[in-house]
Amino acid sequence: MNLIVANESHFKYAQDICDTIAESAKIRGTGIAKRTPEYIQKKLSNGNAILALDGEKFAGFCYIEVWGHEKFVANSGLIVHPDYRGQGLAKKIKAKVFELSRKKFPDAKIFGITTGLAVMKINYELGYKPVTFSELTDDPEFWKGCQTCKNFDILTRTEQKMCLCTGMLYDPAHNKKPEEGKQMNGKAFTRLKSIKESLFLKKK
Repeated sequence: MNLIVANESHFKYAQDICDTIAESAKIRGTGIAKRTPEYIQKKLSNGNAILALDGEKFAGFCYIEVWGHEKFVANSGLIVHPDYRGQGLAKKIKAKVFELSRKKFPDAKIFGITTGLAVMKINYELGYKPVTFSELTDDPEFWKGCQTCKNFDILTRTEQKMCLCTGMLYDPAHNKKPEEGKQMNGKAFTRLKSIKESLFLKKK
């Protein structure tokens, strides 16, 4: 498996990446911001994406988004092709894109929002901490990306303070490097997700 910083020569994988992200969200029944091939190509061309390839076959992907004049960056769109799941590839991709983020934007806070327990676990092990949405970027363009998520009405109802996603943040001012052997309390995050669902999904 080859994990590389993507470039324009990888445009041919853009549609596969979009389809895999969309299909994964559909199977899990979770909300997700929709990506277009053109948007993915932009990330591939500016050196802000990690691509996992098995020979010439697409295996996984994740990219960097820059917000608030480089004060914040997000590692988004993490996806592994179904043929390569269950092998720890997502963790390797996330570590690689985290490393790229720290190299290109050393002073930026790295954040993400997700409903996926597996992604939360990976983030936690890298040094992210769960935070309120108010501690994340206030760049309207970031939150505009949530409009294609099926749970966007929840974000709107709560005045952008809360949703089914959990916000997580890595602050380089407080975290110099990931803590080895750090373990997340998965039951606590599962409980938090259940509470949010009971609060918001009944209200239409």
